[in-house]
Amino acid sequence: MRPTQTLDARKVRFAPREALALLADVDEIWAAKGTKVVHLDLRRERPSRAELLGVLLGPSGNLRAPTLRRARVLIVGFDEATYATLLR
Repeated sequence: MRPTQTLDARKVRFAPREALALLADVDEIWAAKGTKVVHLDLRRERPSRAELLGVLLGPSGNLRAPTLRRARVLIVGFDEATYATLLR
């Protein structure tokens, strides 16, 4: 599968408003934070804005990289096992 859009996180900033806008057509978020992977099923649960921003934004306040979307799933951060499972 080839990406349909690629952005350089050093050049294009996604502040909180833009990061939350990425969730418009997303059903699940998988976010790697250190050695932990957080899974949010947006069809079943309604996390707070603060919780969503906590998994989407890094310490700089910008969207964490890498971030990719496949169908209705948003993958934030890098975890090799998560990528292997979700990107088959």
